[in-house]
Amino acid sequence: MSMHAPLATTRSAFLSGYLESLSLVERLHRLLLDVIKDEFERLGILDINAVQALLLFNIGEHEVTAGELKTRGYYQGSNVSYNLKKLVEMGYMHHQRCEIDRRSVRVRLTEKGRHVREVVGALFARHADGLERHGVLGADGIDRVNHSLKRVERYWTDQIRYIY
Repeated sequence: MSMHAPLATTRSAFLSGYLESLSLVERLHRLLLDVIKDEFERLGILDINAVQALLLFNIGEHEVTAGELKTRGYYQGSNVSYNLKKLVEMGYMHHQRCEIDRRSVRVRLTEKGRHVREVVGALFARHADGLERHGVLGADGIDRVNHSLKRVERYWTDQIRYIY
């Protein structure tokens, strides 16, 4: 037996765990969208999809440009312009040309958009309560999860910066 075998086994186990984490993050995001979609179907809100609802939730009371949606982490998708256009057309958001830079458009929620934000916020509050009440995850557990995910996020961000 080689003296490098334990190292190879450890690396292989870590890689396996890392790949499982990546899969979980991806599945959790899809599940989050399904949870939001189910809640909206239950409430009869059928003109908006889960991605759009999550975008409204993340914007909250802020007034932002389309570009800021990504830089502030409010939107993770690639079709932000399409979703903004649809949300404006459906009356969930106001849009207005920026006074300083006429090429830039600032957006904010309408009353209808704020209602969607409240629905999503109430859903998340119920889930947080349920996770804690049923012992799925306590305050210390959620802190550890968030700390670990932020470290991975920082590592990935550094990798992207290193490439350029």
